[in-house]
Amino acid sequence: MSERKFTEQELVRRAKLEKLIENKSNPYEVSKYVRTHSLKELIELFGGYEKDELATLQQTEISIAGRIKLYREAGNKAAFLNIEDQDSDIQVYVRQDEIGDAAFANFRELDLGDIVGFKGIMMKTNHGELSLRAKEYTLLSKALRPLPDKHAGIQDIEEKYRRRYVDLITNPESKRVFQARTKIIRTMQQILDERGYMEVETPILHSVKGGAAAKPFITHYNALDVDVYLRIATELHLKRLIVGGFDGVYEIGRIFRNEGMSTRHNPEFTSLELYVAYEDMFFLMDLTEEIFRKCNAAVNESSVIEYGGHKLDLSKPFKRLHMVDGIKQVTGVDFWKEMTVEEALELAKKHNVHVEKHNYTVGHIINLFYEEFVESTIIEPTFVYGHPKEISPLSKSNAEDSRFTDRFELFIVGREYANAFSELNDPIDQYDRFNEQIKEAAAGNDEATEMDIDFIEALEHAMPPTAGIGFGIDRLVMLLTNSESIKDVLLFPQLKPRD
Repeated sequence: MSERKFTEQELVRRAKLEKLIENKSNPYEVSKYVRTHSLKELIELFGGYEKDELATLQQTEISIAGRIKLYREAGNKAAFLNIEDQDSDIQVYVRQDEIGDAAFANFRELDLGDIVGFKGIMMKTNHGELSLRAKEYTLLSKALRPLPDKHAGIQDIEEKYRRRYVDLITNPESKRVFQARTKIIRTMQQILDERGYMEVETPILHSVKGGAAAKPFITHYNALDVDVYLRIATELHLKRLIVGGFDGVYEIGRIFRNEGMSTRHNPEFTSLELYVAYEDMFFLMDLTEEIFRKCNAAVNESSVIEYGGHKLDLSKPFKRLHMVDGIKQVTGVDFWKEMTVEEALELAKKHNVHVEKHNYTVGHIINLFYEEFVESTIIEPTFVYGHPKEISPLSKSNAEDSRFTDRFELFIVGREYANAFSELNDPIDQYDRFNEQIKEAAAGNDEATEMDIDFIEALEHAMPPTAGIGFGIDRLVMLLTNSESIKDVLLFPQLKPRD
């Protein structure tokens, strides 16, 4: 067993704890503390009173609790401190002649970070600061480790993510981001629930890799003695429910993709997928705008937000751009023209676009041009639609030009926020497209999907025309809270293990 080493301050705090235990005052033995108000409620109730009004106000005893964030003595017989709970902080005024000599002596042994309960009445200081005038206190939990310096905070960014609990204690902005995240998710649910769509749960362990182009995590199911995938999407199970007769279903859940990590990517992330019968992708464009505006209103006061150094007005209609038109605008290359793979490869070579062997189709090359030249130019919210069939194995072909599909992705400041289809409901076409994906996998594409015969059989029972969309919730939270890294909006992001 390795012996733990403590800093001098940690040893001092442990000595204080031992003294409390000797005096039969072990704070860890306190199992409950009744609070009459949160700190936010106190501020709302008493913040509007003047000092003299509060002094004459008939008050019942108030009980509050929180973590000590500031402490300063006012002479030898009084002290001010600030405590903080989930939503707010408030000053507490403690006098020796009000809590007693012995209690005040013990009170002066408290440390920053300790969690304490106070009972008393409300007052305002000569400077007009709302405060609780303490009549008694109870130490509820002893902090055996000091907090980082209140001005410097956690200097090591990785430590901020690794020790999120310290980040939340010391950085109110981090706490606000995660409170906003919850509001955003609740708003999305409310919008969809009000439309009559049903929230459901589907399996996380899949026997077939499908629903997206991504590399999966693989694990072993001992009870069945088979390898299974952690889901890379919820799509195929949700569409089975549309076949089963539900008009609208959605799921908010964790998705797992065994791919790179960056400021925009985490191997596990949260998505919302929605499927609505008898609708198409244009319906989803309108719904997406509504969701973005209402989620923003839930956490921001203005429809104009700032992200990535750009000001974005979410009240304006989102732009709509065909992928081929976007390529033509930026590069001058016109993929509306019919062409052979050889001609497309020659264009790629001319424009220094690298093409992997498994991407030797015109559709893949169109997508590579888009990713290389167009994505980074998109600033305003833009629905990019008309993806080639080869990269959209689950999307309905466009009725006017079967080379392309009725699919869109929402891009803002060069980043994708949503992916939507008019869903392919032709089982024969779907079977053929799965077979094309199998060929891609054989050619080296480890993101190609697999054949899902059960899903084909589901479609053979008839699925109505259906619109489907997936939202990246983490990226939406990043956008609406002006957070640069995805790790800033994940409570516990994936990190490389410590040595």
